[in-house]
Amino acid sequence: MALNCGIVGLPNVGKSTIFNALTKAGAQAANYPFCTIEPNTGVVEVPDERLNRLAEVYKPKRTVPTMIEFVDIAGLVKGASQGEGLGNQFLSHIREVDAICHVVRAFQDENITHVHGKVDPIEDITVINYELILADLDSLEKQQQRVAKTAKTGNKEATEILAVMDKILDALKKGNRASTVELGDEEQKIAKKFNLITIKPVLYVANILDTDIKTAENPLVKTIIDFASKEGAPVVVLCGRFEEEISGLEKEDQIAFLEEIGEKESGLSRMIRASYKLLGLLTFFTAGVEEVRAWTTHQGSTGPVAASVIHSDFEKGYIRAEVMRYEDIDRTGDATKVKDEGKLRVEGKEYIVQDGDVIYFRVNA
Repeated sequence: MALNCGIVGLPNVGKSTIFNALTKAGAQAANYPFCTIEPNTGVVEVPDERLNRLAEVYKPKRTVPTMIEFVDIAGLVKGASQGEGLGNQFLSHIREVDAICHVVRAFQDENITHVHGKVDPIEDITVINYELILADLDSLEKQQQRVAKTAKTGNKEATEILAVMDKILDALKKGNRASTVELGDEEQKIAKKFNLITIKPVLYVANILDTDIKTAENPLVKTIIDFASKEGAPVVVLCGRFEEEISGLEKEDQIAFLEEIGEKESGLSRMIRASYKLLGLLTFFTAGVEEVRAWTTHQGSTGPVAASVIHSDFEKGYIRAEVMRYEDIDRTGDATKVKDEGKLRVEGKEYIVQDGDVIYFRVNA
């Protein structure tokens, strides 16, 4: 599925360092603004221990994880919506992503300059949000002018669109993100067509120093968490520098390093999974002796829609889905035992696929 997260933030907050750790793609990371101009893109595996366990059970010839794409977008600055710091170019890149990972500096380091001369996470977040709001305001006002002309002719569809625009414009003018506007289901479908930045879901990534990894006493992180909670947005805390260092190690060595700091998994793994969830995605599996594979579909997908992820023809040819829960396979260690327990279910076209389902689709060829 072509879904991605854009990594944004002010210059020198650690965006490219985190991106390097995520993808090992070697994006530039230098101590000056606008080192990154064109967005770097990388596709990474979504960590999922369930896939490894299924591979143990089925012993397939190959194991295939599901993936997610990250885009490293250059640092935004105050005035970006008016073109400061190549802002218009950067804002256009943000419009193209499906969700936003907002990296916020939560560390003091005199060797790394701050674009504002001081470290203040809330001010940093506010600057970015303000520029995104201004960019959306400008875009939506232009769209409104076109729609208003059609609405004056009595066009019902244009009138409905205009009503949604007015709601969102009112929020933007008050300095609020488009995502704060309460919209009905049909209104949400209309709003998606406006291609607004501030309607996209946001994950805040608090970037800390390696010396702060073992402590929970970081007042800068607390301010980020408190701010995000008011928006209902998730927060992941990690050290970009540390993550970049261990990302190139063998898995066994990574585990050893993480154990030293009292962690079971890397901050990147938590960030990837949080981004995946942010996009409203879930994972289902297909499993057999040839292949165990993780697949991605949207939460709320029916059986035919999930089947279409495997092959577009499967949606039309869908007959039924034979479904087992991962937990049952994990518990028994044997798919045959799950069937013997009567835990194999046969589901029709209305079935809503659940995260962790292990599915065999029956389709007309």
